[in-house]
Amino acid sequence: MKQNGMTVNEVSRLTGLSVRTLQYYDRIGLLAPAGHTDAGYRLYDDTALEKLQQIMLFRELEFPLKEIRKIIGDPDFDRKKALTQQIELLKLRREHLDDLITFAEKIQKTGVKTMDFKAFDTAKLDEYTRRAKEQWGNTAEYREFEEKHAKRSDADNASLAAKTMEYFTEFGAMRDRDPADSEVQAQVKRLQDFFCENYYNCTNEILSGLGKMYAAGGEFTGNIDKAGGAGTAEFVSRAIDIYCK
Repeated sequence: MKQNGMTVNEVSRLTGLSVRTLQYYDRIGLLAPAGHTDAGYRLYDDTALEKLQQIMLFRELEFPLKEIRKIIGDPDFDRKKALTQQIELLKLRREHLDDLITFAEKIQKTGVKTMDFKAFDTAKLDEYTRRAKEQWGNTAEYREFEEKHAKRSDADNASLAAKTMEYFTEFGAMRDRDPADSEVQAQVKRLQDFFCENYYNCTNEILSGLGKMYAAGGEFTGNIDKAGGAGTAEFVSRAIDIYCK
């Protein structure tokens, strides 16, 4: 055949990836070449190289190869949206690294004066990563959420969101109780049932993940504390953890 594209050796030199790595990506179905030379060497066209860029960005964000293959292999994968989210994740990672550098320089100049570990907090980055993966993974639960959301009017969705926050207002009124209290646990069950009815099949595993996210310190924490009062998000997180165990 006529050579059309870059050889595996050329791609290796261009990207810094080893030939063995590129061959492995082909074997596991992550990145197939566009074709082969008459001698049987892999050839990569622009489409394959664009896909490789996506793979390398995900690898920089420390996604396992198995997850990357699932994400970019999905027929509904939105490359433009994924790139926007990858940029946001990289910015959050840069912000985290800047905090660590500032922290290390402070120690270098003044020594360890206080036991401050805030620079090591990755809650914001972890929360955004989880939310992005939920969309990239295109889970059955996420598809169910999208389908139900699309069938409702904007007014209906706004009303449902307000009802969701009412549950957290009710949790706020229980903050002085033990999270293992039977009424608090009953409230967790009502919240789970509400999600199942209106959003998606909220299993205990999913609910547990939501609970961790609520206390992660991002926008969810802020919104929940706004609805129920300071400390509500942490209280709900502890109650959900007890419920799921």
